[in-house]
Amino acid sequence: MIPAEDLQCLKAIALRGGCSGPVFVSTQSIGTMLAISQQTASRRLKGLESAGLITRTMAADGQHVTLTKHGEEELRKEYQEYCRIFSEGGKSYILSGAVVSGIGEGKYYMSRDPYKEQFKIHLGFEPYPGTLNIRLSPSSIPVRKKIDALGWTRIKGFSTDGRTFGDAKCIACRIGTISCGIVVPGRTHYPEDIIEVIAPIALRRKLGVEDSDSVTVEVGQ
Repeated sequence: MIPAEDLQCLKAIALRGGCSGPVFVSTQSIGTMLAISQQTASRRLKGLESAGLITRTMAADGQHVTLTKHGEEELRKEYQEYCRIFSEGGKSYILSGAVVSGIGEGKYYMSRDPYKEQFKIHLGFEPYPGTLNIRLSPSSIPVRKKIDALGWTRIKGFSTDGRTFGDAKCIACRIGTISCGIVVPGRTHYPEDIIEVIAPIALRRKLGVEDSDSVTVEVGQ
């Protein structure tokens, strides 16, 4: 993550057209836009160039500046975060609970190719063979019920080697910065206080958690 003051400078260049091609700026013009001194503006521009966020071509009375692909990506991240904050229906839900051991079924089911292929399509990753089981705190169970009303994705069952594997459903979520998914098997009676989380990595190892450790999961619409 780039410093906030550098992000403001990057945005100022973009507002002048720096995403489309080279734009002429001077330290005075940047300083005026950001209410900073010319010396500070010069340091900001040099910092953005060193970080690979802009390219510069010096001229006698200023410089031509263009945002790099990396610079545009940083602004897009900022834009997406504001969209999450202000967009209608952009509410996120927080589930808290403690890690518990499963009975090993997650590893078996997550290793089935038809399931893996569907998760990759709908969640954007191929799951690590296993699930992180979390027993929700009592205060999170009402939140879980609200999430049940959201747009879950159906994972279709299949038959192979004379055995039938049933439907499931999933929804994208996050643990910190890790993209994950909550998976619910298509069983008639599934505990309302248990969620199974999948990810492209081994979550226990990545998070450094054991049974009874606390974990927070965020689900956004």
